[in-house]
Amino acid sequence: MQPFKPTAVAACAAVALQLMCGAALASSHREAPFIAGMPQLDATDLYMFRSYETGRQDFVTILANYLPFQDPQGGPNFYMFNPNAQYEIHIDNNGDGAEDITFQFRFKNTSKATALTVGGKSVKIPLINSGPIAAVNDPALNVRETFTVDVVRGTRRGGNKASVVNATNGQAQFDKPVDNIGDKVFGSQAAYAAYAAQHVYSVNIPGCQTPGRVFVGQRKEPFYIAVGKTFDLFNLNPLGPETGGNNNDLESKNVSTLAMELPIACLTANNEPVIGAFTTASVRQGRLINGSPGTGLNKASLEGGPWVQVSRLGMPLVNEVVIGIDDKDRFNASKPKDDVTKFADYVTNPVLPAVIEKLFPSAKAPTNFPRTDLLTVFLKGIAGVNQPANVVPAEMLRLNTSTPVAAPAAQNPLGVAGGDKAGFPNGRRPGDDVVDLSLRVAMGALCVLTGTGDALQVGCKPSDAPAGGLALTDGVRKTAANYGTAFPYLTTPISGNFNPPAVAGTTYP
Repeated sequence: MQPFKPTAVAACAAVALQLMCGAALASSHREAPFIAGMPQLDATDLYMFRSYETGRQDFVTILANYLPFQDPQGGPNFYMFNPNAQYEIHIDNNGDGAEDITFQFRFKNTSKATALTVGGKSVKIPLINSGPIAAVNDPALNVRETFTVDVVRGTRRGGNKASVVNATNGQAQFDKPVDNIGDKVFGSQAAYAAYAAQHVYSVNIPGCQTPGRVFVGQRKEPFYIAVGKTFDLFNLNPLGPETGGNNNDLESKNVSTLAMELPIACLTANNEPVIGAFTTASVRQGRLINGSPGTGLNKASLEGGPWVQVSRLGMPLVNEVVIGIDDKDRFNASKPKDDVTKFADYVTNPVLPAVIEKLFPSAKAPTNFPRTDLLTVFLKGIAGVNQPANVVPAEMLRLNTSTPVAAPAAQNPLGVAGGDKAGFPNGRRPGDDVVDLSLRVAMGALCVLTGTGDALQVGCKPSDAPAGGLALTDGVRKTAANYGTAFPYLTTPISGNFNPPAVAGTTYP
């Protein structure tokens, strides 16, 4: 276990943004009542970091994951994005809590109406493919999923919009790879990886001098946590080993990713190196159910009216265990700039530490109310690490683009707290252990690290946090070695052939 270092307290602080860990740590998976019924629109995790692929240090990679808990065998439709929705990645480059640049993704599913002649009649097949698949828009692919990306400068609905286009052919439509159906369709995991790689596009972005890259497709779920034991009243040893103490319950799941690699020079403004990011999904306000949905693909409903935001995600775990259940849908529909007036009480008087203390009486919860330590890092970022010069309090993932890149072998899962300034909470990389860091900060790690003189100016002292020095953990950890070293970094999704055997001697209900 690598202890928190006074010189790296800043990172721990932003982890407080995650104070929401304890009772429900599955990041943003099924976090609110309304979105639980709309999994296609459910944002699960957001990652943002300076690219550490060789030669790409002048770029920022942003990964927005959607559609949680995907079983690899999810046919026959598998996991498509919603063609009636709008998915967005927002960038705040001046610290005012509002988007300055927005990337808007829209999807379209087109049936090729593949048919077989059966008994003299042409009958459409019931599958998404009619044979092996190897190429973009392969003839054997029965349903083609495509997408467009627009960049909006200014407010997301009133700014100037232009199309992101393929740098090779100038086209504005891109193909999304079909999910990893299985080895008979693709031949092997390596063959699927090669097929998916054909869908990494170099793109020209209006307003940017340097091309970026885009990939949209299924990936292996990167988030790691002991989900089951956490939901079972934190049924684990919080002071046990950091690695191997519990199973990662998301190890057999996939997820759908919107991946962008963008030039730093295109994202920053006015010599401010810190950018903030959050992702949202929206649907049309009105929906009319079609009484005859069999008229074609995606014709089960007719939708219209203004866009209504139903999902929002910046820092992980916020809506899960910070926001009260009666306000979870409201949070998903809100904008970061309104957080202080609408949701501040959930941060200044958090429930999570009290829950941990109740379950583990020896872990005494902090007593400094209001929790100014958490309010500061939750809404502003950490001064000298990832706080904009003229910050307006608002919850989002923040990255200092001037911080040097850490190569994969040099990355520490504890990020800044482990001496790795390029890691969480200065952005977030796939291997960063946000769960362990969040638990520790929630229980007052900053109050201990700030010292009696409050060197960090977080408004508390060591005596306010008796458990602030505990190395709390869920017993699950990965490192950069578990992920790719090139865009889009997240690894090949699990094949639909995945079928773990039943454990011998176990009786299943």
